Amino acid sequence: MPELPQLLLFIAAGWLLNLTPGPDVLYIVTNALKSGVRAGVVAALGIVSGCFVHVFAAAIGVSALLAASATAFTVLKWIGAAYLLWMGVRLLLSRATPLNLSAGTAEVNLWRVYRRGFLTNVLNPKVALFFLAFVPQFIAPEAPNKALAFLLLGLVFNLNSLPINFGYAWLAAWAARRVHTMQRAMHWMDRAAGLLFIGFGLKLAMTDNPAQ
Repeated sequence: MPELPQLLLFIAAGWLLNLTPGPDVLYIVTNALKSGVRAGVVAALGIVSGCFVHVFAAAIGVSALLAASATAFTVLKWIGAAYLLWMGVRLLLSRATPLNLSAGTAEVNLWRVYRRGFLTNVLNPKVALFFLAFVPQFIAPEAPNKALAFLLLGLVFNLNSLPINFGYAWLAAWAARRVHTMQRAMHWMDRAAGLLFIGFGLKLAMTDNPAQ
């Protein structure tokens, strides 16, 4: 593990990165608005679980393969882009879901929310390359076991992201309970989220391997 000043810098950088809106934040907020804070928290847990897959993969060298191999990167990139596009089209075509504002939640399959959050992250090769590029900067060159140091820092980064992600879920659920026009607007919010997911998918599809 790095020394305390470096570790604190790593934590602060992680918070700043997790505050940046992207597909993960969008997924958490959409589920919390529609189905309450519990669904938002479950979405966040699914996304963080996906991050752990990338951390373990990077530690054993899979992310290095993605960075070095155009074929491997391209295959996973297109799978991830297709999944984001599918999520976007599904939201665009979804029917309005009535919200029970008195309870603050709508009926939701939490396992499905978790699974989709997990896949949203796992199928994005940019997340794998992010861990490969970001985490090693905080590993001392003289560290005896760099793979273990990478795993520990990845664990810190992912646990560090939970307060931010849970905060997004809570704020979105709080807004849904207090904005009475939310029930009518939910139909259009699904469509806006769908367009954003399609945008993220197209952006991912056009991403070049940074190692090439």
